[in-house]
Amino acid sequence: MSCNSLLKDHSDQEPIARVGELYLYKDDIAPLFTENMSKADSISFVTDYINNWASKQLLLSKAKINLSEEKLAEFDALVKTYRTDLYTRAYKEALVQQGSDTVISQSQLESFYEKEKENFKLKEKLISLRFIHLPPQFMDKETVADKLKSFKEADIEYLDSIGVQFKKLNFNDSIWVSASRVQEEIPPLTLENQDRYLKKSQFFELQDSLGVYLAKITGVLDVNDIAPLSYIEPSIRQVLLNRRKLDYIRKLETEIIDEAIKEKEFEVYAQDK
Repeated sequence: MSCNSLLKDHSDQEPIARVGELYLYKDDIAPLFTENMSKADSISFVTDYINNWASKQLLLSKAKINLSEEKLAEFDALVKTYRTDLYTRAYKEALVQQGSDTVISQSQLESFYEKEKENFKLKEKLISLRFIHLPPQFMDKETVADKLKSFKEADIEYLDSIGVQFKKLNFNDSIWVSASRVQEEIPPLTLENQDRYLKKSQFFELQDSLGVYLAKITGVLDVNDIAPLSYIEPSIRQVLLNRRKLDYIRKLETEIIDEAIKEKEFEVYAQDK
């Protein structure tokens, strides 16, 4: 704020605070107010802001007097480096957003997956399942359980037709989920008893005060098994996008250097040995 105060033309304004040769003006703090501030809140905010601004300026002034020249020079260099990094990073990000291709094809995902398969070993058991959570007083639990086990086309149509009576349901057993996520959805299922229930082709029924949980396990992948592509596809996609982004930035940097050399804006002078 103090830097802005020095650069702006405040000749037609009265300052609201001063520290040495630095002034704080109303325009400096106006953007910080919100519409829902009461008059009392505004006064309190301005007072706190002025005191905070003054303490920083006074501490900065004392620091410049009491710190060594070497330390001041070191901090100035860090500030310049940070400023340069901030500007160039923002500029490169803008160029990447404008010019970098963000489309990752399925073939690219599959190719990367096949090459890096051994790096995708699971750290947690994965489960695929069909699942229904029935309310406590549901009357026809046996029929629902039979339909969930059989799961033929007619069974699916029946379950869909009465799905509004279920508390929760999941019929998409092609999706892999972590065992911990299954435990969140089925509270009676715990770390201690999961090996008993989370087995391929297993059907189980569990109950608590919230209702009855029916589940048919259609697939199990254990720790250290290779993760399926469908499960890690978002992570692979992000890795490929990050690599593409880095390649694009390197290309930009090379082109900028080449253009500067061509236009004689950049030269490297021979160094005496």
